[in-house]
Amino acid sequence: REKYLKKIRPFYDSDIIKVITGIRRCGKSFILKAIMNELIDRGIPKTQIIYIPLDRRGYKNIKTSEELETKIEYMLGDDENYYLFIDEVQNVFGFESVIHAYAEEGYSIFLTGSNSYLLSDEISTKLTGRYLNFETFTLDFSEYLEMKRFFKKKIDQDIYVEFEEYILNGGFPKTIEFDDIQARQTYTRGIISEIFEKDVKTRKRISNVPVYERVQSFLLNNYSAPFSLSNLLECLEKEGYKTKATTVRGYIEDLKKAKIIYECNRFDLKSKKSLRREQKYYLSDLAIYFAMNTDNRLSYGPSLENMVYLYLASQDYQISIGKIGKLECDFITRNTSGDYAYIQVTYTMQGEDIKATERIKEREYRPFRKIRDGYPRYIVSLDRFRDQQEGVHHINAIDLFLGKEKI
Repeated sequence: REKYLKKIRPFYDSDIIKVITGIRRCGKSFILKAIMNELIDRGIPKTQIIYIPLDRRGYKNIKTSEELETKIEYMLGDDENYYLFIDEVQNVFGFESVIHAYAEEGYSIFLTGSNSYLLSDEISTKLTGRYLNFETFTLDFSEYLEMKRFFKKKIDQDIYVEFEEYILNGGFPKTIEFDDIQARQTYTRGIISEIFEKDVKTRKRISNVPVYERVQSFLLNNYSAPFSLSNLLECLEKEGYKTKATTVRGYIEDLKKAKIIYECNRFDLKSKKSLRREQKYYLSDLAIYFAMNTDNRLSYGPSLENMVYLYLASQDYQISIGKIGKLECDFITRNTSGDYAYIQVTYTMQGEDIKATERIKEREYRPFRKIRDGYPRYIVSLDRFRDQQEGVHHINAIDLFLGKEKI
């Protein structure tokens, strides 16, 4: 997964701790193995590479910092320089002190964690300034096709058919091994259950599981839509759930920390301020929605918007929803060079007749007319033919995801 390896590669020999985070089963362990293989290809002896997968047999019993240190010391030899890889490090209570000590000795350390609890609650306070976080995601469309080729799976000649299958199947790497969609969805539901049991339930005592599950269901079913806490509380009250706003906010934070959802806030272009209301939530993988619901009908608009968000996030863009008076721009982005761009996402620019097409085009182009600066503007859709007007770049979404177009 070169997209991530190229970000980490400059730090292979650094004593800065490399932390790879992401939702469970998104492929973090294989990124670690890819790094180890690259080090070996560079001529690093295997004796200098220490690998501790804490969720595997033979390592699961390591639960304390003392046990972790004992295991590391047992695996060390007489070499001076070591590369230390620890998979699922949050399984060890108090791991920070051990990691910090080995980093002080100049070891190059790579850690993975399935949730941001280890970042927000532990590492960030005890290892401030000593680590870099590399956020990873499930397979994007390009990686999905690449892995299908690797497993010698049939790829449809019509890329749009393959794209629709990808939305339903999602990007959890293991699902590509299964040909049956029911098996893939069963596997995805198992991941969500595992996240709840290992990342949410064990880390934070859930006071009201039915309310937590209803909050989770609400957010999963309203991805890419403006969120209102008051509407959710009203919905819970109508359904007979008694709870507080602070409790619901806490459950939303749990879903974010478990990497099930990502939050995107609004940015007011007039006041130049970030707005903490009517934010949107995006799923870390669309298969989560389809696996947790009986309805497998595609809603292309929200799905495409969700996918564009994940694409931008995986490319390290800073992302906001643009508010321009009463109008909205789907995304305002800033890349690592500090350059901005404005993006509208729509399934298609074509309506059922000429008037409907004109209405769609007016809806998509209108927010751009209110923007006074000269940063580029893009419309991303699934249209095969481009509609280039008013200096706006019209990009085909599949071409964007496959790297044929760039923002």
